[in-house]
Order: sequence, then C-alpha cells, then structure tokens
Amino acid sequence: MSEYKVSVRYATSLLDIAIEKNIVETVSRDVELIHSTMESSRQLQLALASPVVKSNIKLAVLEGIFDDKVGDEMKKFLKFLVEKKRENLLNSIASIYIELRDKYLGIVNVNVRTAVKFADEQMSQLKSNFENYLKKKVRINFLIDSATIGGFIAQVGDTVFDASLSHQLELLKKQLLKGGVSLN
Repeated sequence: MSEYKVSVRYATSLLDIAIEKNIVETVSRDVELIHSTMESSRQLQLALASPVVKSNIKLAVLEGIFDDKVGDEMKKFLKFLVEKKRENLLNSIASIYIELRDKYLGIVNVNVRTAVKFADEQMSQLKSNFENYLKKKVRINFLIDSATIGGFIAQVGDTVFDASLSHQLELLKKQLLKGGVSLN
C-alpha cells in the first residue's frame, strides 16, 4: 500500500478519535505543533525514517521533544505509530490530518499573493468576500511576491482568481488585438 494511503488511514483514524472524544481542538494544536517541528527539523525527519535507529530510541526522541507539549491522546498516538513502525510517516500524517480537520470544520485555505502587504481592512474585506463567495469559513495565507504587479492572485484548491494588474492588461491586449474595443 502506498505511503499516502497509509498516511490517510492514520490521519483519518486520529481525526475520528478526536471527534469521538470531543477533543478536536486539543489534538489539532498537538498535530500542528508536531507538523511545524517536523517541517523545521530535517534531522528529526531523517532519524524517524532511518532503519538503523531502533524503535525504542525513536520513541524516546519523540517523548523527549513532545512529552510536556502534547496531550495524552497524542502521546498514545505517537507510541502507536512507533509500535507499528510508521513513525517515518508522522509528518505526512500530520499534514493530511490538518487537511481533513479543515474539511470537517468547513474551513477553506486561500493562498493570496500580492506585491505589497494589504492593510488590515483590505485583508478582512477580502476574507469576507471569499467567505460569501465560497459559503465557508476562510483561512487566508498571504504571501508577498514582488513579481505580482498590482492587485492579487488568490488560489483556492485548483481554482485561481487572478485580479492582478498584469492579468487585466493581458485581457485588455487580447481584446484590442481581436478588435473588440472601440477607441471612439
């Protein structure tokens, strides 16, 4: 079975347990901590993926890092992963869990690229517009990209909303070339 499918199964099981025990928020905080720690530590990823490092040492490393930072349910889950020799999938499981949790809670991630930082009022207006359009809660992730010339480019899943100045100019150019715009 592919690593992705295995990660989905474990992430789904963890979410199901969190829902059943009504601790989604607590488990989510723990998973986000684990995910950010894994993302920032290549050494930890390599240690967990190494077949040379024994399981008891991997568990000791995880306990040493997370023991006083995560809840009991997450501690049990980490121990379970090590027992099943799936600790190398921890980062993948955490990432998929976050996606599944967001879907469960009805949250959509919108990635917005702009040339300059939006004012707080602009950010809240854009968020409100996307929530009205998508009929879901929205989490906006802003990225400053100097290649974006004016406006913004937003991505929701596979859909791109290009409201950049360069895109608008390209549309105008196409209309002019087609002869669709009258200058009189």
